[in-house]
Amino acid sequence: VQLQASGGGLVQPGGSLRLSCTVSGRLSDYYGIGWFRQAPSTEREGVACISRRDGTKFVTYPVKDRFTISGDAAKNAVYLQMDRMKFEDAAVYYCAAGRRACVRGVWVLPRKYHYWGRGTEVTVSS
Repeated sequence: VQLQASGGGLVQPGGSLRLSCTVSGRLSDYYGIGWFRQAPSTEREGVACISRRDGTKFVTYPVKDRFTISGDAAKNAVYLQMDRMKFEDAAVYYCAAGRRACVRGVWVLPRKYHYWGRGTEVTVSS
């Protein structure tokens, strides 16, 4: 399974970005796609997860009112819509695929994902 994240860039506070994650390869090998982010000198943080089969979604509490995860099965793509962005949203964002569907309390753990794409950098600056 290969993943490609894109859509990062520079955005002003209060602005929006939509990140895309395109998945290819043995699609039967994964059941959940997660978005993670990592700012300098911080741990990688789970942002959102979507299960491929039933569409179950989770978004981490600090951003749940501003970020939305969605998927397009026909395109094998997952999106992260980020609205009303804040300085603290600046990070490198990664998408990852796991062999399990998204499970509450578990999806946030990076070690539960088996495939990772290269990150896309998001900068929030005025």
